[in-house]
Amino acid sequence: MLHMRDVWVNWFEGEENGYNVCEFFEWKKEDRIELLDQVAVVKIHENLFDYIENTLQELPEELLADVYKQSYIRRKSQRVELEYCFLATDGKRTLVVDTIGYHTPVRKSRLVPRQEQQLLELVANEHPHEYYMDYLDCEKQYHILSPDPNLMKGLIRKERQLKQLLFMAVDQLYQEAEVAEIRYWYTEWAPDKYLEIQTMDFEEAWNGLFEDIKDGWSKKHEEYCYTMIKGQPFFEKIWELQQDDTAKKIR
Repeated sequence: MLHMRDVWVNWFEGEENGYNVCEFFEWKKEDRIELLDQVAVVKIHENLFDYIENTLQELPEELLADVYKQSYIRRKSQRVELEYCFLATDGKRTLVVDTIGYHTPVRKSRLVPRQEQQLLELVANEHPHEYYMDYLDCEKQYHILSPDPNLMKGLIRKERQLKQLLFMAVDQLYQEAEVAEIRYWYTEWAPDKYLEIQTMDFEEAWNGLFEDIKDGWSKKHEEYCYTMIKGQPFFEKIWELQQDDTAKKIR
């Protein structure tokens, strides 16, 4: 089995969508960045790479067996085995995975550009491993709390995270609000539609709001998001974690 040495990783834990596993240029100094002493390398087919990158489902048993205790991290003077940790690539894309002892890709990381290039060169002449999974062809279902990647395309890390916060707030409206509150929030977003919104039932108003806000990201989105989550401690905490000094001035 192929291996790479001295691999820098920035773990994103519990992320089922690849767009939330940030590329190197979006890493922050407060992220959980570690140096792996040795990592097993596995070249796989595109559909399995997509599956690993965009789900938290169980990994193929043969894959887990191949990488079992093949990777290490150095802690102080100790070289510690990692039970199921590996570097996956389809020859074009790369992803570091650590299951932390489970059979699912709990932690994921991108590579620094230099090491990504090194990996792609390492596997250039390798054939992908064949790992059988009878559920690989199941189409993933996206929804408001797990947005379609197309809705996140072109957004930077902070914008993606605030957009997901906005979607959480809109989903909470669906779960808890009455029709008058839905109409109010839709009117806040689109005051020019006031008369039309007042005739809408609950589903029409909520679906209209979601359709209007779901594409792109703007200053209007950001300000609207803060207005919606203001006074809700859990949402406010998420908001505060994403703000830089300039954005905090909105408050």
